[in-house]
Amino acid sequence: MIDRRIKFRHIQCFVEICREGSFKLASEKLCLTQPAISKTMKELECLLGHRLLVRDRGGVNVTEDGAVFLRFAQMSIAALQQGLDGIERVANAKSPILSVGVLPSVAARLIPDVAHRFGALMPEAVLRISDGPYAYLIDQLKLGALDLVIGRMGALEQMKGVTFSPLYHESIALVVRAGHPLLNEPALTRIVEWPIVYPVDGAAIRAAADRFFVEQGIGTLPRKIETVSGAFGRVFVQNSDAVWVISEGVVANEVARGVLVRLPISGVNTLGAIGVMTREDWDVPPAGLQFRRALGAAISDTALAQGG
Repeated sequence: MIDRRIKFRHIQCFVEICREGSFKLASEKLCLTQPAISKTMKELECLLGHRLLVRDRGGVNVTEDGAVFLRFAQMSIAALQQGLDGIERVANAKSPILSVGVLPSVAARLIPDVAHRFGALMPEAVLRISDGPYAYLIDQLKLGALDLVIGRMGALEQMKGVTFSPLYHESIALVVRAGHPLLNEPALTRIVEWPIVYPVDGAAIRAAADRFFVEQGIGTLPRKIETVSGAFGRVFVQNSDAVWVISEGVVANEVARGVLVRLPISGVNTLGAIGVMTREDWDVPPAGLQFRRALGAAISDTALAQGG
């Protein structure tokens, strides 16, 4: 039997600590003090009679028992979220809701057209669009807060319980402002002379970007600013001599207008698949089918159909 002393707050704290890899970050996310979240975890471990987490200088590690419990804890939170969504849909049956997470590379380049087409196909539906870094969106997908996520596939260990359906391929671009001095002599080795706006650790393109620079013999990038903020990157790069390492889709509109310029660097081999990610157990609703139809039509009518 389930011990009735185990509360939702116990499950939520445990899952959030595992997700963030830190008691401090989890406490900030849940708006709790560190002593409070530590007390909650001690209560849970006492109730279960098993050690779930081990803290050391390197951070927080999940024990073997903790890994088993984590899987079902995540499933329970996802099931609860689906139940809440189900109640909302019943209460507003005439307005089906589809929650979509989009990575920066598709947020500006593709989704506005898809949203327009989806609205024409299913005008009664409510389309909820969330953007953000890959890890956050995948977590929200697994928890049931999002129905699907569109973007570049990340690390395989993060894809457990998630299916990936490829749509097209895009590469990583090195972009600068119009008139940048590097455009006169676009040598890759010279980019270390300027600030570099670079994807953060955990971003979908980080591993590919790291691998590319190592292959080119550039192991260290000084004056590096790590961010996944497209809003910051656009303003900062347009008003400085920084070089932005970013998925081409994020800056496709700015490059088309000539505000930003893609460096003609040869040897860039950073193609990656952009696709749709869903939970393996997702029962696709009519709104989901119509969204996929709108997505396919938008891709077919652009150069993305030929690979970007």
